[in-house]
Amino acid sequence: MTRLLIAASGTGGHLFPALAVAECLDDSWQVRWLGVPDRLETELVPERFKLITVKAGGLQGRGFSKLFQLLRLVAAGWRVKQLLQRERIELVFTTGGYIAAPAILAARLSGIPAVLHEANAIPGRVTRLLARFCSAVAVGLPVASEQIPGCTPQLTGMPVRTAFIEAQPLPAWVPSGDGPLLVVIGGSQGAVGLNRMVRAVLPELLEQGCRVVHLTGRNDPEVGQLKHPLLAEHPFSDDIPGLLQHADLAISRAGAGSLSELSVCGTPTILVPFPQAADRHQEANAACAAALGGAVIVHQHNPEEPVLHNTIERLMGHRLGQPQADPSLLPAMRRGMAQLAVRDADQRLRELLQQQLR
Repeated sequence: MTRLLIAASGTGGHLFPALAVAECLDDSWQVRWLGVPDRLETELVPERFKLITVKAGGLQGRGFSKLFQLLRLVAAGWRVKQLLQRERIELVFTTGGYIAAPAILAARLSGIPAVLHEANAIPGRVTRLLARFCSAVAVGLPVASEQIPGCTPQLTGMPVRTAFIEAQPLPAWVPSGDGPLLVVIGGSQGAVGLNRMVRAVLPELLEQGCRVVHLTGRNDPEVGQLKHPLLAEHPFSDDIPGLLQHADLAISRAGAGSLSELSVCGTPTILVPFPQAADRHQEANAACAAALGGAVIVHQHNPEEPVLHNTIERLMGHRLGQPQADPSLLPAMRRGMAQLAVRDADQRLRELLQQQLR
């Protein structure tokens, strides 16, 4: 039995691809999971895999603050090294982020192979610094390969849950009608600006017969202010695969996880990159989809500005009964978005893991 440590923590962009890989492994693998206390993994991982947590963070700040973070990182690396010995770990797999640093360093010191997966078009700081210490590096988007020094990354794509690959029904709670379906995914982080842009255009779209599912995220103070029979507004939904597969158009942030799910579903999308994303990596992610014609990029703007409204009208005007609109735009975007998809990313990563043991 192969003993594998998965180091993935924090956001869905780190956790969900790691979970997808873990769940495609057979019974010849024993998985242990390394995370951080009070993060999303404490909710998602324990019912499936044994979770061990250590305190780890970035190197933000200056002076004593940065020194403290560095000392905590060293301490975390030492604890992970002890964990590798105690659990007799043979291989480490990480999807980047802060938890990746102590995992990679501990694996290096222990002489254990480590595999790193970088999902974004612009690699994170940990990837740029520590990828050279890994036995293999994988990327979700081709452009990332050019920006990771000291190694030759393999393109595997970004794993998604099986539900996104398999055909799903349209959720029964979606507003009924003959109008086009617009799905808005605000996300749990940085959603308020996007949600306000969307709410500014919703009244007119709803009056035109557009059905709208708005997933606002959990930190939006304006939820419930707009009521309409064609609008379904929720903080979150487990039915995203079915929503994206049946949507005529989506509006979304441009995180790597969201982009992978949208591409696998072939969903035409307006991408609104989160403006505070580190190294502006969401803009780079969005550019990968736009270059293939699968998405249109709209930068976050004041709700009073007409940019988002005009973009939706141009793309979906034919479905809203405007005879002068171009009916070929959405089908072309669907084909473009599908070109970005890697539907067997979890299998590619599993094979990459197996290669390190030969």
